[in-house]
Amino acid sequence: MSAGAHDRGGVPAALTAAAVGAGLDTRWLARELHVLASTDSTMREVAERAARGAPHGATVIAEEQTAGRGRLGRSFFSPPGTNLYTTTLLRPTPPGMVAPTLVLASGVAVAECVAAWLGDASRVDLKWPNDVRIDRRKISGILVELVHAAGAPAYALLGIGVNLNVDPATFPEEFRRRATSLSAAAGRAVDRVAFAQRLYGSLERVLDLHASAGFGALRPRFDALFRMRGQPVRVAEPGGGACQGTVVGVDADGALRLAHAGSERRVLAGEVTVLPEETA
Repeated sequence: MSAGAHDRGGVPAALTAAAVGAGLDTRWLARELHVLASTDSTMREVAERAARGAPHGATVIAEEQTAGRGRLGRSFFSPPGTNLYTTTLLRPTPPGMVAPTLVLASGVAVAECVAAWLGDASRVDLKWPNDVRIDRRKISGILVELVHAAGAPAYALLGIGVNLNVDPATFPEEFRRRATSLSAAAGRAVDRVAFAQRLYGSLERVLDLHASAGFGALRPRFDALFRMRGQPVRVAEPGGGACQGTVVGVDADGALRLAHAGSERRVLAGEVTVLPEETA
C-alpha cells in the first residue's frame, strides 16, 4: 500500500477515480469511472448516463447514497466514507445477460472477492437470490434492473453494495442481527481502493464467462458458495404472496427449487427467510 493511502487514524482514504483506475486490470468494466461524493442512488446516476449514451462498462461509485435501493423497493443503508456503493452499465444485453442468473453470477464474483480478502472461504456464502454473507450475516447486496426500449431490453444496471469499514454497531436496529462488515469480520480495516480494483477485475471475468458460456460455466463455483440446500425457508413473493418449503437447489435459469408436502415448486423472485428465523 502506498504512502498516503490512509487518512488519519488508519482509516482507508477516500475513493477517487484516479486511485481506482491506476491499478485496474479490466478491459471494459469501470474504464469509464465516475466517483461522486454523494448521490441519492448510483442506479439512477448510471441510468441517466446510459440515456445519454454512456458505454458498456461505465461505472459510478458514490461515497454516500441518500436513497440507496435494494430489491423489492427496500432501502439500502449507505453511510458515507466507509463502504463501496457502485453501479455498472451493461450493454448490449444478450439473453444470457438479462436472465436472473446474472444476479447469481455477480454474487459469485463478489463472494469470491470477499473470501479472498477474508482469507477463509468457509465463512462466506450466498443466500438466494442476491445476498453475500460472512458467518450468515449479510455483507453485500446485488441489484439488477433492466431498461427496455421498443419492447426489448436495451441495457442492464448492475448495482452492488458491500459493507467494508462500517461499524455494525451503527446499523439501524433492524439490520444489526443480520448484517456485518468485512472489517468487523476480518479484524482489520479494508483498503477500499484495493478492494474496488479486485472486485471490478473479478466481476469482469465472471460476466464475460456468463455472457459467453452461460450460468452453467459458473455452476461449480456457485454451488461451492451456496449452502442453503436442505434448509427450511419461507419466501415472501412479489405481490404479497408467500410460500414455505425445504430448499432443494437452484435451477439452471436461477429459480429456487423448494420441496413441500411431497411436491416441488419453483420460485423466480422473492425474499427468503430461513426457518426458524435467523438469529445468528
